[in-house]
Amino acid sequence: MKSLEELMAIRDKTRVKMTVREDNSEVTRVVVGMATCGIAAGARPVLNAFVDEVEKRKLSNVTISQTGCIGMCQYEPIVEVMEPGKDKVTYIKMTADKVARVVADHLVNGNPVMEYTVASIEK
Repeated sequence: MKSLEELMAIRDKTRVKMTVREDNSEVTRVVVGMATCGIAAGARPVLNAFVDEVEKRKLSNVTISQTGCIGMCQYEPIVEVMEPGKDKVTYIKMTADKVARVVADHLVNGNPVMEYTVASIEK
């Protein structure tokens, strides 16, 4: 990013692609930590990759949003996936390269990519 205008263009592009729904009972939520720690660790390309991949696959039951600090700064970038009726899955040390697999395996087929999750460090 080289200018404020470029940042604003990215924001506007992402804002158009992000939707907020009144009834979230059947929607999978993908939340990317975008506090200072997350941005410094590379969360912006991760957010953009999720937006692009979900749009490319036309997943209408998935919303993508950003949040502040999730509280585990050493594991940034962090992405939380919340599916109705299931436990939250927290992905850590995410990269844009990992996003396609998370979308394909988890969001499309319902199988979390466990080696990318916080559960993988608890062993």
